[in-house]
Amino acid sequence: MASADLAPVRSPADIFGDPIDDTNPLWFKEDLFLSPDFDSESYIADLRTFVPFDTLRSQLRSHLSSLKHDLVDLINRDYNDFVNLSTKLVDVDSAVARMRAPLTDLRDKIAAFRSSLETSLLAVQDGIRRRAEAASAREVLELLLDTFHVVSKVEKLIKELPSVPDDWSNGDLSATEKNYLINGISRHGENESNTRETQSMLLERIASEMNRLKFYMAHAKDLPFVDNMEKRIHSASLLLDSSLGHCFVNGLEHRDENVIYNCLRAYAAMDNTRNAEEIFRTTIVAPLIGKVIPHSSSELAGEASGNELQEDYRQIKEYVERNCEFLLEISSRENSGLHVFDFLANSILKEVLLAIQKRKPGAFSPGRPTEFLKNYKSSIDFVAHLEGYCPSRFAVSKFRAEPVYLEFMKQWNIGVYFSLRFQEIAGALDSALTSPNLVQSSYSESQGVILKQSRTLLECLRACWSEDVLLLSSSDRFLRLSLQLLSRYSNWLSSGLDACKSGNADTHPGSEWAISAALDDLVYVIHDINFLVSEICGDYLQLVLQLLASCPADVQDLVKQGILQSGTSLKDLAAPVMNSIIEALVEKSVEDLRHLKGIAAAYRMTNKPLPVRHSPYVSGLLRPIKAFLEGDRATAYLTKEIKDELLRGTAFEITRRYYELVEDLVTVARKTESSLQRIRQGAQRRQGTSSDVADQNVSSTDKTCMQLFLDVQEYGRNLASLGVQVTDIPAYRSLWQCVAPADKHDAINF
Repeated sequence: MASADLAPVRSPADIFGDPIDDTNPLWFKEDLFLSPDFDSESYIADLRTFVPFDTLRSQLRSHLSSLKHDLVDLINRDYNDFVNLSTKLVDVDSAVARMRAPLTDLRDKIAAFRSSLETSLLAVQDGIRRRAEAASAREVLELLLDTFHVVSKVEKLIKELPSVPDDWSNGDLSATEKNYLINGISRHGENESNTRETQSMLLERIASEMNRLKFYMAHAKDLPFVDNMEKRIHSASLLLDSSLGHCFVNGLEHRDENVIYNCLRAYAAMDNTRNAEEIFRTTIVAPLIGKVIPHSSSELAGEASGNELQEDYRQIKEYVERNCEFLLEISSRENSGLHVFDFLANSILKEVLLAIQKRKPGAFSPGRPTEFLKNYKSSIDFVAHLEGYCPSRFAVSKFRAEPVYLEFMKQWNIGVYFSLRFQEIAGALDSALTSPNLVQSSYSESQGVILKQSRTLLECLRACWSEDVLLLSSSDRFLRLSLQLLSRYSNWLSSGLDACKSGNADTHPGSEWAISAALDDLVYVIHDINFLVSEICGDYLQLVLQLLASCPADVQDLVKQGILQSGTSLKDLAAPVMNSIIEALVEKSVEDLRHLKGIAAAYRMTNKPLPVRHSPYVSGLLRPIKAFLEGDRATAYLTKEIKDELLRGTAFEITRRYYELVEDLVTVARKTESSLQRIRQGAQRRQGTSSDVADQNVSSTDKTCMQLFLDVQEYGRNLASLGVQVTDIPAYRSLWQCVAPADKHDAINF
């Protein structure tokens, strides 16, 4: 049993050689030959990369032999059935003949039925078509009859108008049209009001019929019958427009509310709102505006206002309130259907726009910015006053979407106005900053700052947000201009400080002031910087935020960040200015340090005793900073904190320079003494004298160090008298340790 479970032994050829059975190799896929998109060339090209041609050819031939063998097997398997098939088919022709007769009869019956059915179908379709044509013809006939009845009805109603004055007739009307104007009665009868109301009601009815007639004509256009009636319809339409217009004017003149209401409904029914708005403009509004803005230029010549519109708008508001409000109330009634009218835009505002364009065209000109701004603000206020008559937000939106409103707002060229203001404001600052010198302002013009350049900046910043300049609709532009002004001033200061460091103003245009500025002038610069930063980040920022209170909170936060960032950038320039002052003071102070070289020369190769007093130059080291801080300008314009910072910075720098010079001096002195001592010892050895005798005299280096120590002590006392803690200056501790005797190295004591 154990031997039976063991796998048969396989030779190496069975493992590594070609298979000896009929099993196809893995790379040969028989299913690919059955694929509908099989391509022999692609198949061979894919296999040639890893299968030799000989192997592929032998495999294909083997597969062909296998297919032929399978085909023969299939034929042989069912061969007896194919052979016996003919012997089993007996009397087939008779059976076919018996089956053909009933099938032929059935086919003839079906063909006859189909023919009958097609004939019936054609008859039904023809009937349906004739019925549709009849229905269409009936509809057209009914439409024409309705059109004729409506035209006749309109003509009859026009004849029934109770009042038709002689001046209604138009010279262009025919005799037939004029026949409609007979049997009129006088407007000045006792029942004039009732007549107007009756007439308006009848006109409203006629307008409704005319609207119906328009509907019929839209559906019956290009018909000869309608074309023949076109003249009658046109005549009736002209008479209706004329009658309705006169009735509407009559109602406006007498302020007859019912008449006006009926006329407006008639205009709305005819979808002819523009005609009503135009009649109201020419009849009521135009004469009123003509009184405010007269046609004759001579009437305007004597007025001091010129092209100003503020007083004109005030009078127009009063006229609108007295003479137009009644119509606006009628047209804005709730559920009246009169919301389609916009007398505010197409009557009142339109007439105002036309009057200004014809009689005061200079009012729209931004060439005179001050007058332009007044007129613009007055116009915006007037438009807001008109919007107050709108009963809803939808009415306000509709008013603002009217072409007349858009045309009126387009007249105000805000972009040109801002450009002129930009040139005016930015030009003023640029003119002040291009001055080659720092100019001090008078006391009455100072506004808290001293220099003219700073005062001009402050004036320009305030001008951007002043009532006489600012347009809230362009507040973003004026904000950008404000930040540009601050940036321009900061760049002016920066370039001046850079030129001051390099000593050459040619590479820094506009920095000539820094080369010619005195040390005390920089006091003004520091004072103005601090004042401007306080003003910008304080009252100025609050003013801007107050003017932009209607903006969203996130917008206000961005504005605040922008202004504070500009203020911070300006504040950062105070330190470089102070450094320039410190450098100038240090340069003046260290001029006295040139006397240090004389100290070493005074004690070298001499028998002078040890010094007991400090050198005279020490008193002059701190004289420039003391004189600067005690001067009138520093006392008046610098705070204690700034003066302390200047004193501390100057003291640190002077001490550092002092230490460097003293260290070099002491180092050279000691090296020189060491060299002289070696030379002296060599001479003694050559002469045979003893070199063990100690030199009891004090060396010149020790005398020099003692003199320097006395000077450093006095310098420390002078610093202390100014309020500077010398122990806080690292350079002073190094200076002390460099020259102090060994027993005084650790403790600084004056």
